[in-house]
Amino acid sequence: MTTTASTAARTGYTPGTPGYRRATIALFAAGMTTFMALYYVQALLPQLSDHFGVSPTSAALSVSLTTGFLAVAIIPASVLSERFGRVRIMAISALAASIVGILLPWAPTIELLLVGRGLQGVLCAGVPAVAMAYLAEEIDGGSLGTAMGRYIAGTTIGGLTGRLIPGFAVDVVTWQWALEIACLVSLAFAIIFWRTVPASQFFAPQRISPATTIGNLLGHLRNPGLLPLFLLGFVLMGGFVTVYNFLGYRLLRGPFGLSEAVVATVFVMYLAGTFSATIAGRFADRWGRRPVLIAAVSSMLVGLGLTVPDNLPIVLVGMFVFTAAFFAAHSVASSWVSARATDHRAEASSLYLFHYYLGSSVVGALGGLAFSAFGWVGVATYVAVLVAAGLGLAVFGQE
Repeated sequence: MTTTASTAARTGYTPGTPGYRRATIALFAAGMTTFMALYYVQALLPQLSDHFGVSPTSAALSVSLTTGFLAVAIIPASVLSERFGRVRIMAISALAASIVGILLPWAPTIELLLVGRGLQGVLCAGVPAVAMAYLAEEIDGGSLGTAMGRYIAGTTIGGLTGRLIPGFAVDVVTWQWALEIACLVSLAFAIIFWRTVPASQFFAPQRISPATTIGNLLGHLRNPGLLPLFLLGFVLMGGFVTVYNFLGYRLLRGPFGLSEAVVATVFVMYLAGTFSATIAGRFADRWGRRPVLIAAVSSMLVGLGLTVPDNLPIVLVGMFVFTAAFFAAHSVASSWVSARATDHRAEASSLYLFHYYLGSSVVGALGGLAFSAFGWVGVATYVAVLVAAGLGLAVFGQE
């Protein structure tokens, strides 16, 4: 990256400066709009099953296809940002994905809805592909963990809002209008990002050939310090999405038998991630990333275990711990990728997110088979294996 030499001697935005405030507010809004667009259908998967007459596994494709196509588009989006600029790619991505989302609730068939969700995933890719690289370039290195935590906090609140709005609205309007309302809110945050984000100071566009891009990507994949972080994103995100894809089905059925609105409130657990992502970033800046990462992944296992008994208060405590721990781990791992990749940061970030969203798509879809065959115990066992693998990567990954 042409910015490597210049960034070595520069000072990025520091906490308390106007640029830092604008950058963190803008990236918070970007996280909001992107994750609302990605997950606003998740709370209504049972309604999609009923309306289109499809199984839970098929309905879950409306989440898995979106994240799968996003994973495929992540790397091309990062390459485009090298040529056309970080801010331009993020703005186009956020606005286009939100606008397409406004059309999708009126799809006449599940097939058309799934095609549209795949397109939305491609359009969403520009923000996560570029956001971490943008922050790594524009924020002072000593404050990067905190800034990254605020961006991750935006993604958690976006995921929460995208689930809560349609989950509550479906009790008073049709599921199509419930989704429409969420899409309009997502568009509003896209506009806030576009109007707030500071222009890049430490980025110079460059032409990159396919051979150069492939070489950069292979170099990161061969890096023993980065590869464990990529795999960590794959297994943890896959397990996390699996839990939330099928939690609603479990709580709507016996022995819980909760209403749609009450089930939607369970997604308030995302607020735990909002705080844990920011706090984990601060702890990592102070005490080091590895111990914070190990503690976070270990806590995911504890929280997951608490969701197994058919006792609602214990399940809710477990989901709180599981959610907070996941976003803490994601905040630390993503900032660690940006810190370790001193060259070609956009490609390194895009590889992390490629694995992250590929895990959401592939692992999340396969989780439907575990749920259909063995119920929630099958889901918990399936996810526990994934998180245990993540713990091994956190413990034994190269420093």
